Amino acid sequence: MPRAARRREAPHYPATDDIDLLDVLHALSDPTRMTIVETLSDEPERACGTFPVDVAPSTLSHHFKVLREAGVIRHREEANRRLTTLRAADLEQRFPGLLPTVVAAYRTDR
Repeated sequence: MPRAARRREAPHYPATDDIDLLDVLHALSDPTRMTIVETLSDEPERACGTFPVDVAPSTLSHHFKVLREAGVIRHREEANRRLTTLRAADLEQRFPGLLPTVVAAYRTDR
């Protein structure tokens, strides 16, 4: 089957009630992933290839997958771009104050 005809498998996003604290903390334990989260905390939505990180595209895809499967980010397709947003409201509902606290601590430690 030609590459253009293949469909990408839909990504998995945990429901808000299924977001696990240890998965979120693991996802936030990497500096590259924290840079992604910090960037999204300042901008509501950003194209996947425009984050200020110095990693290979395949590595960036891995970091997005970890964040997505932990329930930290969500992607949406727009034409030929994939846009990324932070699931801040879902995380706030599940773990009040966690995300702002972790982002503030990350900024202080840098």
